[in-house]
Amino acid sequence: MSEIVLVDTSVLMNVLDVPGFNQRRETVIAEFERLVEYDAHLFLPMAAVFEAGNHIAQLADGRLRRRSAEVFAVQIRKALVGDAPWRPMSFPDQETLAAWLDHFPDAAMRGLGMGDLSIRKDWEAQCARYPMSRVRVWSLDGDLAGLDRAPAGTR
Repeated sequence: MSEIVLVDTSVLMNVLDVPGFNQRRETVIAEFERLVEYDAHLFLPMAAVFEAGNHIAQLADGRLRRRSAEVFAVQIRKALVGDAPWRPMSFPDQETLAAWLDHFPDAAMRGLGMGDLSIRKDWEAQCARYPMSRVRVWSLDGDLAGLDRAPAGTR
């Protein structure tokens, strides 16, 4: 039975070893290697890609910012061409984004930003698309870490 894993920004930053955002790197890399070995389907939500890029651009040390930006660019390019253990999720079309915006005011009242809301919506879409697979968001942050749906028939 396959597992579908949406990789959140907090995990991506540890995998990329971005200074100041890599405090749990050892644990993340161990889980990452386990998932790759297990042939889990790893996805990078667009929100995680954009948020990671924003965090990197804000690094105070210019040398670390450049190195991290170069690593980021190489790894995301590899994902785009299928030469990485994960692949980016597609950017939502206008209709999908409009539907997400309908949910945003309520999400914002719960402290859920647009990036996290989009990851939640990507997770919901994967759950609907793959009912026989475990679908989860791999996050080190509390808001998204609980998004983990067991395969149909095992709940």
